[in-house]
Amino acid sequence: MLGCMKLLVRWALLACSLLLVAHLYAGVEVRSFWAALVAALVLGLLNTLVRPVLILLTLPVTLLTLGLFIFVINALMFWSAAWALAGLHVTGFGAALVGSLLYSLCALVIDAAIEAVFNRGGSAG
Repeated sequence: MLGCMKLLVRWALLACSLLLVAHLYAGVEVRSFWAALVAALVLGLLNTLVRPVLILLTLPVTLLTLGLFIFVINALMFWSAAWALAGLHVTGFGAALVGSLLYSLCALVIDAAIEAVFNRGGSAG
């Protein structure tokens, strides 16, 4: 039950972070909260299923660039989600790169906050 709650809260907060990215950066547009929810779901699926395969296939390039090619892979995931969805629009690869960086920073903060809140609540009960 707690794991399901964490997942739903994370999903909603990641959708809000997509709206924040769209507000902060003009190259990313999200049409509504519902579109942000769908986009967060699609991004999560792409990052879970496709990203590891891409990282494995591009391992030599990633090693040569000392890991910086991961930013390109993240941007490709962000751009792919925008290409597949009507409610998320990215103006180009540069916008996908900036958008994915902002989204990743938000996700990092969200994950840390969720772990802090849910671990504190779990140990008190």
